[in-house]
Amino acid sequence: MMTRDQELWGMASVLLRQHGDRAPVVVAERIGQLASEGKAEGVAMWKEVARRLERLIGQEPTQ
Repeated sequence: MMTRDQELWGMASVLLRQHGDRAPVVVAERIGQLASEGKAEGVAMWKEVARRLERLIGQEPTQ
């Protein structure tokens, strides 16, 4: 069974693979949608994904 931390890292990794440079925009849009719906727990979770995504992007080699 995966830990919550592993799930969040997995989400960030999949988003980066699927959306590439647009991944942060996709996450920000999702956070905005959840915020407008008043879903604080969802916002908090996606902010955690965003933090991990930023770290993954920072580790990518430049081309």
